[in-house]
Amino acid sequence: MPVVKISLRQVSILTALYTIGSAILIVPSSMASIAKQDAWIACLVGTGLGFIILALQLQLFKKYPETNLMQLSEKLFGKWIGKTINLLFLLTLFLGGPATVLHEIGIFMTIQMLPETPIQAIIFLFGALVVLGVRLGLEVLARSAEMLFPWFLLLFLSMSLLLLSEIKWENAMPILESGINPFFPAAVSFVSITFLPNVVLMIIYPGAVNRPSETYKAVYIGSLFGAMVLFTIIALTILVLGPDITARNLYPSYMLAKKINIGNFLQRIEAVMAVMWFITLFYRISLFFYAIAIGVSQIFNIKNYQPLVVPLGWILAAVSVFIYPNVPFKLVWDTKTWIPYTITIGFILLLLLFGMHGLRKIGSKKNKKSSKSA
Repeated sequence: MPVVKISLRQVSILTALYTIGSAILIVPSSMASIAKQDAWIACLVGTGLGFIILALQLQLFKKYPETNLMQLSEKLFGKWIGKTINLLFLLTLFLGGPATVLHEIGIFMTIQMLPETPIQAIIFLFGALVVLGVRLGLEVLARSAEMLFPWFLLLFLSMSLLLLSEIKWENAMPILESGINPFFPAAVSFVSITFLPNVVLMIIYPGAVNRPSETYKAVYIGSLFGAMVLFTIIALTILVLGPDITARNLYPSYMLAKKINIGNFLQRIEAVMAVMWFITLFYRISLFFYAIAIGVSQIFNIKNYQPLVVPLGWILAAVSVFIYPNVPFKLVWDTKTWIPYTITIGFILLLLLFGMHGLRKIGSKKNKKSSKSA
């Protein structure tokens, strides 16, 4: 497999765009439906909880800086058990990651922007862009992210500043109306979308970074930036739209952009939000898909992952079309299935790896003692 190395700056940018991903459009609604006007507080609680989980993820890989998640699984569980775990992990990841996010694009476009366009056409076109980017490699994705990140930042700051005149502080009142009980479920919902899926990046990092021992710092910075962007979007949707409209709307942040009106001249610039979302979604799906291609090549000992990209891309596009039969099914899946799934792959799997690491460490110490006594 060709040697791929990206810089710490590129790691931070990719992590930030991956963290924001689809959350910039869908998280405000789910948070407001649980915590209502206190969703912004729940976001802060979720960020704190997310960094604890992120520290757990990164702590394990600080012990094995030259390996990725696939290699670490085989190293700790053994070749065959490790490969079986990796295969099941990638299979569920394929269905729960890029396929669902790619379908999300199709739903958004057909509901909000291109209602006459078949969802299949949107999915296949965006999927083709993802396949092209992944086939070109991680270094190309990282350099393109460096180029697009300032534009994302400019659009985000512009939209945030233009919305300041629309803020109604009474929308955030009364604070703690329902107490602190809604905070934990809302925080878990936030973490399940923004922090727990970061375990996927551990298939790419730290082995692909030019300074692997410092990768965790770059991941922290990128995750913190992503969380700050999402906190700002959640706070703005609550303050501008109100908690009830935010909770009822499928894409409240897209509706938020429609509220911008400067002198009846600068208005209806919701395309700004759409462009921001397309940028973050592209890197969310691309990193998901790249990690899957890398993982499959490592399981089957294929030296170059690139021949796998096109056939996997066809499968991805086909699965994305049929993965949700309708929007109500999607909403139930997001609330009932997604959270347990991400906890399993982003937390429980890491606990198992930590447990195996501890058992192997104890076993190696016993072997050393027995060899010395002999």
